[in-house]
Amino acid sequence: MTPVHFVFSSGFMLGLAGLAFHRTHLLSALLCLEGMMLSLFIALSLWTLEFNSTNFASSPMILLAFSACEASAGLALLVATARTHGTDRLQSLSLLQC
Repeated sequence: MTPVHFVFSSGFMLGLAGLAFHRTHLLSALLCLEGMMLSLFIALSLWTLEFNSTNFASSPMILLAFSACEASAGLALLVATARTHGTDRLQSLSLLQC
């Protein structure tokens, strides 16, 4: 494993660990998801450049577009939860309440 691959895999794993173990606020969960998506985007871009494959040249851009859609939906949910519940703490949210 090259150092570049190690850096991007460790960045992804740090985002995953932050999402799994530090779930206090919705904003921190969204930031962990964004970190994971950015590490996937950079890794996919470097993979495309490394193998000089033109077949997968549009894959990083598609992933970046989906990441932007995910971020906008997450921020909309964050604003909606902050308005209805008054906080973004995940412990105060319940699936049984509307």
